[in-house]
Amino acid sequence: MKRKTRNTGLFLTLEGGEGSGKTTLSQKLYDYLIGKGSPVLLTRAPGGTELGKSIREILLHKESIKLNEFSELLLFLADRAQHVHEVIMPALKNGQIVLCDRFNDSTIAYQGAARDSFSPAYVEELCLFATENLVPDLTFYLDLDPKLGLKRANEAILKDGKNSYDRLEKEELFFHEKVREGYLNLARKHSSRIVTINAETTQEKVFQEVINITDKKLLEVSCT
Repeated sequence: MKRKTRNTGLFLTLEGGEGSGKTTLSQKLYDYLIGKGSPVLLTRAPGGTELGKSIREILLHKESIKLNEFSELLLFLADRAQHVHEVIMPALKNGQIVLCDRFNDSTIAYQGAARDSFSPAYVEELCLFATENLVPDLTFYLDLDPKLGLKRANEAILKDGKNSYDRLEKEELFFHEKVREGYLNLARKHSSRIVTINAETTQEKVFQEVINITDKKLLEVSCT
């Protein structure tokens, strides 16, 4: 399959384990880019379309539905295919910056590296099939010790007054350690695209590092 083509635009993704702060960072980066007058779209996976919202509910919150690992992976891929077709590609073709909270790397790390049924390489191949070979221009991976990440996630849940954890948040520490290992392997494999950020430092330091790199990327794109 040929890589999906687009005229202009810039595709940025943010990745990380539980409690890494990527969702907060996504919003801060979006606000920063809007403040600069950039045409930017903030979206997330799963859940970036109406279909995706239903899939997200099943994947993360429908405890009455007992998903096996095959069904889980296929639902993520269905979300991804619809998301690219309906939201991401139209925005890129329109010259926008697309900022996405999770994309294929999440599925490779969680369903490939951390689950037992599939290899990361196989899941990566399926993700590329679902997205017609669309690859982000730049990915920020927020790395931190899973123990700290789960602690932060738990504190955030209590602060927000949530009554329950989602399906992935409930996984054992060993699962999240494998997720981190999967991400680090991806960062080594795709070092020209994935920038690893130390998420164990302050949110402000993380944000400053991310906007510095983003500004450099925007300058590169404007000069080509």
